[in-house]
Amino acid sequence: MAENKVEKNSISANIARFREVGLLGFIILLSIVVQMRNSSFLTLENLNDMITNTAILSILAVGMMLVIITRGIDLSIGATLALAGMISALTVGSFPALNPIWAILLGVLVGIVSGGIIGLIISKGGVLPIIATLGMMYIFRGLTFMVSGGKWVSAHQMPASFKEIATGSFLGINNLIVIAIMIYLIFYYFINHTRIGRQIYAVGSNPESAIIRGINHDRIIFLVYTLMGGLSGLAGVLWVSKFASAQGDTASGYELTVIAACVLGGVNIAGGSGKISGLLLGSVLIGILNNALPLINVSPFWQSWIQGSIILIAVVLNALVKRGVDLNALMRRQI
Repeated sequence: MAENKVEKNSISANIARFREVGLLGFIILLSIVVQMRNSSFLTLENLNDMITNTAILSILAVGMMLVIITRGIDLSIGATLALAGMISALTVGSFPALNPIWAILLGVLVGIVSGGIIGLIISKGGVLPIIATLGMMYIFRGLTFMVSGGKWVSAHQMPASFKEIATGSFLGINNLIVIAIMIYLIFYYFINHTRIGRQIYAVGSNPESAIIRGINHDRIIFLVYTLMGGLSGLAGVLWVSKFASAQGDTASGYELTVIAACVLGGVNIAGGSGKISGLLLGSVLIGILNNALPLINVSPFWQSWIQGSIILIAVVLNALVKRGVDLNALMRRQI
């Protein structure tokens, strides 16, 4: 009886182990179906546009994954993105000769400060992440309107060098894609091959046990929200450069899309688990859905329904897999 349960639950463990393979298979199948409906989908031009449009989402998803792994959530990233983008746009508008690198560093700095404030509120103040980030979301959004005086910064107010951050290329590859690849490589190493990376997983898996083992829980929480803020600030500069426009409501609600990419990529919303490889596939799937559904003339109303259904299925699948893995581990200990 116990052996049968272990055997059944081992299936869940195998699903968890090869989840990325299944997600990749679904992406390939979806691409084939869309290509059959519209032959322009798999053209080099469309693929380049799709990957470029997904780059900013994938960068934000890395930071959100770290936050979710520690059993947190960050609803302020869209507002942080808007604030950093607005401040950078206003700065380059006032100093057209400013090197774009300084604009990027300024945006990252704004994001780090914003994320650090949230990290302190949560780690030292003991405020629930959803409450802290919801409150700061409104504060950052209000600050964005305040620094801009409620006005937009349009393309003609930005120097060409700033807009080339997103439109330029390196070795024939768009800068946004290059930056996203660098972010993924850096954080892949950070998460999998550093002590702090392992501590992040430990805090999310079992906070009480992590504290007993001597891990500074508050420091880890402060770190992940600061990193999330820094990536949001970077994304803000890239966003404004790409769309050549900075507005008070930039990226409003975008945090939900980022969370969706994490969930689709297998990041456990209850914390403790998540992989960079799955995260990348989840971001790509969101990018494909955003690009493909309009190409095959799916109604905008059905687009939302389809995306929501896929996300819901992913959440249910994650929950079932986690339950199976936990039961499998429990049964093995009892045998």
